[in-house]
Amino acid sequence: MPATLRRERSRALERALARTNFENLIVRSAQLATIAIGLIAVLAVLKVGQSVLAPLFLAITVGLMFGPIARWLEARGMVPGISAALVVLLFMLLIAGAGLLFFQPLMDWATRIPRLWARLQTEIASLREPLKSLGALQDQVQGALGEDQAVAVTVNDGGPVASAAAVIPAVLAAVLIFLVSLYFYLATRDSIRVATLRLCISRSMRWRTAHVFRDVEDKVSRYLITITLVNVGVGIVVGGLMALIGLPSPLLWGALAFVLNYIPFLGQAGLAALLFFTGLGSGGILGSGLIGGLLPMGLYFLVNFIEGNFVTPNLLGRAMTINPFLIFLSLAIWIWAWGAVGGLIAVPSLLIITSILGHILPTAPSLSAKTRRETAGIEERRAVLAAGVAEETPSA
Repeated sequence: MPATLRRERSRALERALARTNFENLIVRSAQLATIAIGLIAVLAVLKVGQSVLAPLFLAITVGLMFGPIARWLEARGMVPGISAALVVLLFMLLIAGAGLLFFQPLMDWATRIPRLWARLQTEIASLREPLKSLGALQDQVQGALGEDQAVAVTVNDGGPVASAAAVIPAVLAAVLIFLVSLYFYLATRDSIRVATLRLCISRSMRWRTAHVFRDVEDKVSRYLITITLVNVGVGIVVGGLMALIGLPSPLLWGALAFVLNYIPFLGQAGLAALLFFTGLGSGGILGSGLIGGLLPMGLYFLVNFIEGNFVTPNLLGRAMTINPFLIFLSLAIWIWAWGAVGGLIAVPSLLIITSILGHILPTAPSLSAKTRRETAGIEERRAVLAAGVAEETPSA
């Protein structure tokens, strides 16, 4: 070992020994506080910049999904600008087709809602006695806590016309930002990659950055394409089951199952509640009532159980499996920041973060259960042999 390296290590050891445990604790606490402040600042920026950042991030997510199509067109001699324009046009046609898929069932439900509401009131009236008991219990609790005062709430609303006049320009601006961002991302994604690699000062950094770009695009595009195909299957099965039990507008329920399945947990819970109340009021082969509400919800949960535990894990594989708690945490953060758009990009953003961290902080490859057992057996035999040698040494 060179003398210079030994001296540097001895100095580092002296500095570490000179520092007390309290000083180490202060240093670690300062580092954690800096990280926490940085995360809070990032969340604040995401919340404040929602109107611009949300459509921009959504455009990048969609661009990662449709990137392979643009690459396929460019491999056949098409200019990146034209291929990007064709992909944007294809996406707009898909959205228009989905809108037409929803339009007719929604028009049908616009006429059915008054009758559905009347039947719901009738069904809820049958549960009036349990609700009265619950209300009496609530009154007793409020009386015990001294909260008998009534609270008057006054809402000043400018009416639906004023609300629409305030919302429509913001929605149109977000759609414009999304389409423009999607086009320029698809048209310049290779230039962005090359410019980022030129900023890397070392060969190893360029190698890691190039692999990050490759893994992010591969993982996100594979995930979104696979989930889209799975959601199409879920929509078809749910629509067929709703038609089988006689629930009105089965096409609408299939389309909703397709769209809401992009938002894990929350999307399924929302559609299950809609199916319950719709079945409760409209009925099917079992008629209205509690059974009529539980049947469509139970069938939908059965389809999601099979999809979430057997179909999707087998298609995506273990490499794409993410801890459900991390998925829920990502959903909570992104929905808090950006609402429905945040729910759509929650899982893709988690894949991007895990891909980046996987290259910045590489981990040891995971071993199979068989390999771990064999390794443990070898280590155990070595320990036994070492213990035998240790026992024989003193007698010798």
